[in-house]
Amino acid sequence: MYKVLEVEHLNPTVTRLKVEAPEVARKALPGQFVIVRTDEAGERIPLTISNYDRGLGHIEIIFQIVGSETFLLDRKKPGDYLSDIAGPLGIASETQGKNKVAVVGGGVGCAIALPVARQFAQDGAVVHSIVGFRTRDLVILEDEFKDFSAEFRMMTDDGSYGQKGLVTNALEELICAGHQYDEVFAVGPVIMMKFVAQLTKQYKVKTKVSMNPIMVDGTGMCGACRVQVGSETKFACVHGPDFDGHLIDYDLLMRRNTQYRDKEQANVQEVGMVCNA
Repeated sequence: MYKVLEVEHLNPTVTRLKVEAPEVARKALPGQFVIVRTDEAGERIPLTISNYDRGLGHIEIIFQIVGSETFLLDRKKPGDYLSDIAGPLGIASETQGKNKVAVVGGGVGCAIALPVARQFAQDGAVVHSIVGFRTRDLVILEDEFKDFSAEFRMMTDDGSYGQKGLVTNALEELICAGHQYDEVFAVGPVIMMKFVAQLTKQYKVKTKVSMNPIMVDGTGMCGACRVQVGSETKFACVHGPDFDGHLIDYDLLMRRNTQYRDKEQANVQEVGMVCNA
């Protein structure tokens, strides 16, 4: 059992939990994830480790309410327990040896981008962070990114906060201003990562994307995180989650990701009715 220490609602659909998990915290690295179950009958869900403290023995996970299990996870309170946490899993992000990087996060993908950006800075790189949201009410982790970003750009689709536009607008502006990046790291909706990769390919900038958002089982058995990388088929949970952004078949990925959307929405409504009965 893993004790919930703190609960913070970052916006109406995104929550951060601090959980006591000393064995996981001892080995965790940026880019890795854990598999969580809320209770013994719960579904196993993979969630990125957004932060960890080896000395105090806790980890932080940030999740969006998108299915029945995350709905139940969101109802946890300090002092409650999670049944299982397995990890850390996945291959840690490569952050060493860079002079200047741009980290691009979209929506809840910023929870994945944050620990990677932080590690880039700790490893000596100049970090430029670009984050994008649909509207001001959905903004998360702004102050955390600003803590270690030499340049920070906030983008919103509707212009209600920061600069109106897409993350690609800000990234292209920085590239055209003469910034030479050793690498661009991007994570967010698949469509966002697709257009970031198209842009950086045009400017010949090495790009890594995190396929963490497409995981389901987290062990390579379900096949849901299957991704075509060049001529090879990879599984994000065991071969990644980070891959060369210029080699991903994004269109194939987007078609597959929409297959169970209606079922997940139905599950959320069903669980909500049961919990509120």
